[in-house]
Amino acid sequence: MANRRDFIKSGLLVAGGSLVDLSSLQEQEVANRKADGAVVISTWNHGLAANEGAWSILKKKNGKAIDAVQKGVAVTESDLSNRSVGLGGNPDREGRVTLDACLMDEKSRCGAVAFLQYIDHPIDVARKIMEDTPHVMLVGQGAYEFALANGFKKSTVEVPHPDAQKAYQKWLETSQYKPIINVENHDTIGMVALDQNGDLSGACTTSGMAYKLHGRVGDSPIIGAGLFVDNEVGAATATGMGEAIIRIAGSHTVVELMRAGASPQEACQEAVERIIRKHENIEGLQAGFIALDKDGNYGAYSVYQGFNYAVRSKDEKQLVDSVYKLKN
Repeated sequence: MANRRDFIKSGLLVAGGSLVDLSSLQEQEVANRKADGAVVISTWNHGLAANEGAWSILKKKNGKAIDAVQKGVAVTESDLSNRSVGLGGNPDREGRVTLDACLMDEKSRCGAVAFLQYIDHPIDVARKIMEDTPHVMLVGQGAYEFALANGFKKSTVEVPHPDAQKAYQKWLETSQYKPIINVENHDTIGMVALDQNGDLSGACTTSGMAYKLHGRVGDSPIIGAGLFVDNEVGAATATGMGEAIIRIAGSHTVVELMRAGASPQEACQEAVERIIRKHENIEGLQAGFIALDKDGNYGAYSVYQGFNYAVRSKDEKQLVDSVYKLKN
């Protein structure tokens, strides 16, 4: 494994011209990060609270990773102050809040919803699809009708949230909204976890890009793009500009690089480098990945400075600044 990893690392150095700036990496004190036992990692500052929800399950002897990630991201979905996840999120151009979510377990079972409205916890609907249907994804009105038919209630939450509505009205007046790196357009919550049985699972949920075209779906509910889990190898999830992540099947790419011997850190970096190579102009294009392997090693990488992720294990409870390619 060590020889293969050294080979891949060398290959990454050459593949993109100057894929790795060694002095930059040394300045950022990059190190292999490893958890002892169960661990959960998730994107952004709101991952701290989400991780606590997940940890309440992972700390138990028979706590399952799939239950942990579902409960963890649901914490963020419930946070109505969050403008990029759940019903508190920013609306699309038509003033409607639409939600996307997916999850994947240790058996490679998966469920997803996209363009779902009026449901408090899209991640719970995705779990129901995974367990009770032969399908992976339901969208739009079909997803909503499935939810109602299976005991989910139409939310009583006011949508858009009053604060989101004010911002939307301001946007309507200017119609010149531009994405801002590391702000509301890039705050999807993605989470991956390893439980005490050595099993991996992941979940991802978002209200999507603010003021997107009505009907737009990004990477978050797409298995292989926003999330991918292979219990033999590892798990990865993404955040940022969904279209860019979809174009390289981002999370699947990260897991396959780990399968070939790359560390989680190296795999995330190569996926980011691949995104950069595929775009002539990356101004304002933030994308980041976090990854966790079967042995509890974890890492992250992003296009621009400013991405962070939360870690929770029996020994850790912290935010970690991701390594990045470019300064803002």
